[in-house]
Amino acid sequence: MKKRTSLTVIAATLATLFAASAPAQTPAKRPNIVILLGDDLGFSDTGAFGSEIKTPNIDALASDGVRFTNFYTHATSSPTRSMLLTGVDNHLNGLGNMDEYTAPNQMGVPGYEGYLSKQVATLPQLLKGAGYHTYMVGKWHLGKAPDLIPAARGFERDFTLLDGAASYWDMTNFTAVAPKSVFTEDGRYLTELPKDYYATKTYTDKLINFIDANRGDGKPFFAYVAHQAPHDPFHLPKEWRNRHVGEYDQGWDAVRQARLKRQIEMGIMPAGTQLSERMWFLPDPTVLAPAARAIQGKKMELYAGMVENLDHHIGRLVQHLKDIGEYENTIFVTFGDNGAEGTDLFKMIAGSPGSRDYLFAATAWSQTHPNAWGDPGSYVGYGPMWAQVSMTPFSQYKGWMAEGGIRNGLIVSGPPVKRAKGSINNGLMHVADIMPTMLELAGASYPEKLDGKTLPPLTGKSWSKVLANQAESPRTEQDYLGWEIFGNHAIRQGEWKIRWQHKSFGKGDWELFNVVKDPAERKDLAASNPDKLKSMLALWDRYAKDNNVILPNRTMFETLEDQLPPRVPDDAGYPPLIYKKQFLPPKDMLAEPKP
Repeated sequence: MKKRTSLTVIAATLATLFAASAPAQTPAKRPNIVILLGDDLGFSDTGAFGSEIKTPNIDALASDGVRFTNFYTHATSSPTRSMLLTGVDNHLNGLGNMDEYTAPNQMGVPGYEGYLSKQVATLPQLLKGAGYHTYMVGKWHLGKAPDLIPAARGFERDFTLLDGAASYWDMTNFTAVAPKSVFTEDGRYLTELPKDYYATKTYTDKLINFIDANRGDGKPFFAYVAHQAPHDPFHLPKEWRNRHVGEYDQGWDAVRQARLKRQIEMGIMPAGTQLSERMWFLPDPTVLAPAARAIQGKKMELYAGMVENLDHHIGRLVQHLKDIGEYENTIFVTFGDNGAEGTDLFKMIAGSPGSRDYLFAATAWSQTHPNAWGDPGSYVGYGPMWAQVSMTPFSQYKGWMAEGGIRNGLIVSGPPVKRAKGSINNGLMHVADIMPTMLELAGASYPEKLDGKTLPPLTGKSWSKVLANQAESPRTEQDYLGWEIFGNHAIRQGEWKIRWQHKSFGKGDWELFNVVKDPAERKDLAASNPDKLKSMLALWDRYAKDNNVILPNRTMFETLEDQLPPRVPDDAGYPPLIYKKQFLPPKDMLAEPKP
């Protein structure tokens, strides 16, 4: 008995000595997080999603990570950004409508403040509390008062445009009553911009400086890189303007067809996918005169240059992280914030001849000659025809509930991604998922209360199991997603989607689509599937109630039906009259007239 006891004591002593001499296990290093957001960047605008536009740096992130083809944002900028930063539905976080278009019946209602509500927590706020550095560069669009700017909502360092859009060269804004854009740097309002300012370059320079200033302290960082590009106006340095000269003179239909072909070859879209109809008020580009095609093509050339310049500066950031040894420990999340912009924003802003804003636009944005496009003082957008190209193969664009308004290409790469490099996933993802996902991957949590306030429950769902290759989607077939903006609204559950849109883009009534079999939303199934429509309408009622949705009594679309021609089908080759070429008789039957 004594012998056994002695052996036990000796074994315990040796175990203690071994444990004391063994090196302590180092806790896993928490990952850096970089969100790369393109403003109005379309689903198909990068090489990784089928574009002819050269985006090698974004494509490299896709090759090193995973692409998601069923990722949803909101239909416009600030609602998407509000959900990205809070994980909470936009009708509860303050952006129930865009500040610029809050309807009379929404004013003063909680959830419709037009800025990021103080009743919600932000991702940088919680990550900062968990020991992260938090940096932001780019566009905010979520409030301008001192208690609403990035420095007040969790960002330690920032260089930020507070407005929704602006010149890329200077502080010129869009209306006579707000002629100057507002910027902050580290919580202070700027009186002027840095010398040699160009938005995309300067944002990248500032972020690299933020990262370097805190290198070596052992803390991870969260960087929200909210680029303006490629939002109009299309401003870019001269050396980036002529990289696609003449390439787009072939017209929008041919470019869309080529992109879809590549998407099918890459596996982004399934075989047999059709393009959505060319919007009924747009011409077939082949019937345009060569000069008209060239001038419209030049707009797309500028847009392509904007995207390539954006990719270049993303590459600068990625290379810097490689140079300082942080790339391998960084999560990258890359996407566009909504559908591509097909509306003529400049026309909306300037208004009618003789008005105050029309005069301001004519003077502040006076560089209208095509040779000056891209310079300070020029304003170029590319219109609905090219917006449809950016959203290949989907229908419509920004502001609408068709897939072209709310679906975008998502790329995620970095340490948590255990799926095959360069792989493609079709799981149902949402921008509100970013908050819970990044909190989980950072080892942080979402509290029930913060600063004595009860926080709303998260709308989003974590992607951690999907990224780890343990699940194909964060959602079951019973889960659903909901949207509403400007009165347009939609629900998606599984393969099915319902949408209600103002005329003429919609029917002013509910439409039903199977968006897996019909991603271009060509066939409305509402009449032939009344039971499915009924069950989906019940989900809409639930979503509207749970999220305090107030349909607006005024919208920017209230006269749209009167402004557009009647909606007609898009049938190839109709009417035959304008496609019939000159008849050429057989050469052996040609003859001169007889005397």
